[in-house]
Amino acid sequence: MADGQFSIGQYFAAAIDWMNRNWSGGFHAFSDTVDAAVHGLETALLAVPPFVLVALVAWGSWRVSGRGLSLFTAAGLAFCWFGNLWAATMLTTALVIISVILALVIAIPLGIIAASNPTAERILRPVLDLMQTLPPWVYLIPAVILLGVGRAPAVLATVIFGIPPALRLTVLGLKQVQRERIELGQAFGASSLQILTRIKLPSALPSIMLGVNQTILVSLGMVVLAGLIGAGGLGGEVTRGLSRMMLGLALRAGIAVVILSIILDRLTQGLVRKEKA
Repeated sequence: MADGQFSIGQYFAAAIDWMNRNWSGGFHAFSDTVDAAVHGLETALLAVPPFVLVALVAWGSWRVSGRGLSLFTAAGLAFCWFGNLWAATMLTTALVIISVILALVIAIPLGIIAASNPTAERILRPVLDLMQTLPPWVYLIPAVILLGVGRAPAVLATVIFGIPPALRLTVLGLKQVQRERIELGQAFGASSLQILTRIKLPSALPSIMLGVNQTILVSLGMVVLAGLIGAGGLGGEVTRGLSRMMLGLALRAGIAVVILSIILDRLTQGLVRKEKA
């Protein structure tokens, strides 16, 4: 580096080196836990015969959103099955489920805190703005540096990317709870915890479920992008098809991503409508 030239990279590298030296045990534990969780869920999904799982998901789609989604779900999952993408689809589903669960475990409690504490909301708002402004692939860089390549960094990047929508909509839902409901609970002597669990959260559930929907969709997009760092699944198939000029594989995997995205989106939207009803 030339004299007088400033580079933030040297400070970033120093911070990463310090974390790798001092937190390596925690990173290995996180990586092993995530790998075990994803592998366990993937194994469970693959243990079910494909035609049984297709029938179950189609039945659930019919119960949630009607016949149209049920037929689309059956046809879409059959396409993944007969297109030799069943294992990749199940791995992608496992990655999305684990990532969404971890994101919600972080986002919803933070949303509850931010909704009840203006100072916390003021602190979180610019952080969330920044997180939603950065391109998705940026999240892969620190995840790969800290955890290497594979499924664990993919889940870490996906969790971080999926937190903002769930957090924001949790705050929005809790703030829109009618004041009269809260005052009625206070008049009956309900504690703060009872008001939260029996009045605020049930009233805010449609908004929270919408946040879950958005988190699922952004997580699916990130998991597919994480095929670039060896996460596997449909993203890995898209990457393999494009890198080897196997355009048929890349196209089939891309269609499977769209199918999975539509199914997850319509299922969660159907649940949101049921909560509002």
